[in-house]
Amino acid sequence: MLRLLDGKAMALTVRERVRQAVQALARQGRTPGLAVVLVGDDPASQVYVRNKDRAAREAGIEARTLLLAASTRQVELEARINELNQDPSVHGILVQLPLPSGLDAARIVRAIDPAKDVDGLHPENVAALAMGDSTGLVPCTPAGCVEILDQSQVPLAGSRVVVLGRSALVGKPLALLCLQRDATVTIAHSKTLDLPQLCAQADILCAAVGRPELVRGSWIRPGACVIDVGINRLASGKLVGDVAFDEARLVAGSLTPVPGGVGPMTIAMLLENTLRAAQRSFAKRSGATTQVARARQERC
Repeated sequence: MLRLLDGKAMALTVRERVRQAVQALARQGRTPGLAVVLVGDDPASQVYVRNKDRAAREAGIEARTLLLAASTRQVELEARINELNQDPSVHGILVQLPLPSGLDAARIVRAIDPAKDVDGLHPENVAALAMGDSTGLVPCTPAGCVEILDQSQVPLAGSRVVVLGRSALVGKPLALLCLQRDATVTIAHSKTLDLPQLCAQADILCAAVGRPELVRGSWIRPGACVIDVGINRLASGKLVGDVAFDEARLVAGSLTPVPGGVGPMTIAMLLENTLRAAQRSFAKRSGATTQVARARQERC
């Protein structure tokens, strides 16, 4: 029998976990801060930013949104990011992508302090993930996929995982996260030969290519777990994933719906990244304060 993996419910579990941790910090007089930078007036980006802002505030995180005109120059945007880097009340920085034409997104990502890069896209965080270094911040959507598997008690260790998609935002980091959990991972893409046959070998199939309903029911091994990362709007206005849901539900053992699957987990993991960044910042400051106090005692 098919088990639908309810991302909304699982995201609420993560958000409650974050809220309780933020409350514990508040009792110490400490509040995590998240700054979201939105350049231009793209309607979809505005909706995403509003949702992130609301979720952060509900968790007790101090959220602020910087609204910048589409005409903002590269040097101006980098200057604003540098201000946030230097602001001790800001522990997480997120620049909403895509950026308007004329702005270099790669340079912008590199301008963010890696310790505040809650999107997990800075090269230092990418390197930390590749090296298995837990001190880095992990991209939110891949982290959300793994959280869904964990909450659903779908084992990664020893499983054959096929990640369909090789983007730096989802496919590659998701593959690395699964490798860290002792899965046997294959990354598939548009140039992969015999793609349906390869996907049909997966115990866990993760689709993240941005092509509506690419994965058909015949591509899925009976009983497999299918994580559908895609979200695509058809000409009719209907939202669909990268997996043909009506076909997949007849074959898969467990399946994330679209909407209501991976999407809610992305924002939940953003909150968790912000919390983690804040906790590390507070610990670092406490350590620095202790060192100063010891130095004073030694001088006395």
